[in-house]
Amino acid sequence: MFEPTNLFDPSAYEQQRRPYLEAFSLPAWCYNSEAFYRREVEQIFLKTWLFVGRTDELVNPGDYSCVDTPGGPVILMRTREGKVKAFANTCRHRGARLLEGTGRCERAIICPYHGWTYDFDGALVGAAAMEQTVDFERSLYGLTPIRLEVWQGFIWINFDDDADALDAEFGGLFETYEAYQFSDMIVTRRSEYELDCNWKLIMDIAQEDYHTGTVHRTSVGTQVAYELDDTHASWQCLHLPRESSIGVLPGESTVFPHIAGLPPGLAGGTNFLLVYPNSCFGCVQDCMWWVSFMPVGPDRCINNVGFCFPRSIAERPDFDEVAAKYYHRWDLSVEEDNAAGELQQHGMRSVKRVPGPYSSSEPLVYRFANWVLDRALDPNPS
Repeated sequence: MFEPTNLFDPSAYEQQRRPYLEAFSLPAWCYNSEAFYRREVEQIFLKTWLFVGRTDELVNPGDYSCVDTPGGPVILMRTREGKVKAFANTCRHRGARLLEGTGRCERAIICPYHGWTYDFDGALVGAAAMEQTVDFERSLYGLTPIRLEVWQGFIWINFDDDADALDAEFGGLFETYEAYQFSDMIVTRRSEYELDCNWKLIMDIAQEDYHTGTVHRTSVGTQVAYELDDTHASWQCLHLPRESSIGVLPGESTVFPHIAGLPPGLAGGTNFLLVYPNSCFGCVQDCMWWVSFMPVGPDRCINNVGFCFPRSIAERPDFDEVAAKYYHRWDLSVEEDNAAGELQQHGMRSVKRVPGPYSSSEPLVYRFANWVLDRALDPNPS
């Protein structure tokens, strides 16, 4: 199936805009085209809230974490006042990357190129050999801030200063699921995977149970979930009813106690919170995990996976031994999903690929595809 002259003309997506169960999946160019990818970056990733980490990973002033995003490299930094801030990871002099990975700056952020020095709040405090530069004022050359908000320890950034506030964007999400007490959790492990597939393909896997009987047949097995909430603009929820935690493989017993105070709707199963554009939070009765997909091109993305437990559980003397069962289950299912995403990408490269119909188990995949089209297509094509 060949690309239309204008990828963003709504008339090219008549099949995708039909009602669910009459509609077809996105065309292959939505997963292969550099132009379509650039439009997604401009209209989605530079304008929506992106989940990038946890505040409990930044404990002391000077602690930092670097994140690569479609808007460029970002520094998350704990300031001397105890706040977490985000900055563009680029020196105000000649643009060098300032930091990488995670770690702690002892006294300041120092550019590895010419030694320009910044305080933890982004202020430029040292710039050698600039005395003769006309009208140079250090106060004008602090690090470029990036909008940041925190909800129960989860850090979100937005490159658009005019975007709605975080709680307005995700209206209903925070109130409905605050009983998990995420702010009392800590990150116990992180993993990262470089995938040869489009970010939407791997996001779709998180949004349906249709694949579980095949992809996860020998691991977590078939899982039948259903939509828990009414349609929301920027997030959805899949609910998997089960009285016990699915944090370990079938047949293995869990040891960690359930989170105290969970209402029946949360205590009665797992809630997969699908937060657009690119994150999924798996919330079970005793812990949570996330998967977050950062695109780095039309057919490549980074899958960042994090695991959180209540602090009181993580401090137990037997935590490492018991948590190994949870990690084993997560590693298996994530790697199986990753492989499925790459298989899809390979198939999408066929010039004979045409969109296929949806099953009754894929309503959120359909909804997400149209959410993307709502933002990517030209509202008034010429």
